[in-house]
Amino acid sequence: MNFRSLVTNSILLILLLLPVSGLRAGQQEPDSLQTADVISEELHSPKKATIYSAILPGLGQAYNKKYWKIPVIYIGFGTIGYFISWNNDKYRFNKIAYRHLVDDDPETRIYEKIEALKYYDLDNPTHFSNFKDGLIKRKDYYRRNRDLLIISMVGFYGLNIIDASVDAHLFDFDISDDLTLQWSPEMVNINNGYYYCVNFTFNF
Repeated sequence: MNFRSLVTNSILLILLLLPVSGLRAGQQEPDSLQTADVISEELHSPKKATIYSAILPGLGQAYNKKYWKIPVIYIGFGTIGYFISWNNDKYRFNKIAYRHLVDDDPETRIYEKIEALKYYDLDNPTHFSNFKDGLIKRKDYYRRNRDLLIISMVGFYGLNIIDASVDAHLFDFDISDDLTLQWSPEMVNINNGYYYCVNFTFNF
């Protein structure tokens, strides 16, 4: 086999292999694109957002890039926490005041700090009983408020987790210019009577 025949055969072999290589590349490309799409879809995980907000409130919102929600969350926690502390202080004061009132110890008279005491004569049995009942009611009132606020704190914590999870599920939701909501007032006839209603139209 001379050099010319060798070159010719080599060129023919290359030409024969090119379509096969191109075919293989064409077959692999959709798989690569599909894999890239799957990876892209899995990058933003609602599970991660939920766990993040459960570990640290606001962290899931940061993961969802809803940074404006973080100060709102902590203002909410701070406000609820402040009123829990305030009601707990009032509860403890009235609890101690009641204890001092009934212990007959002249050295323990914290109840004298209560402004309403000026309207009562504690030497009068009726006044004493009414004042004591008032302390019990105030004590129970502030304790109930404190307990309800603690429950609210737990609920607010749960709401923070739910919010992060919902936002994560909607993170890749397509809101394009083609998606519109139109409404218009209409009058409909029902049983020979006309009623006003609102007609909503969604365009996708």
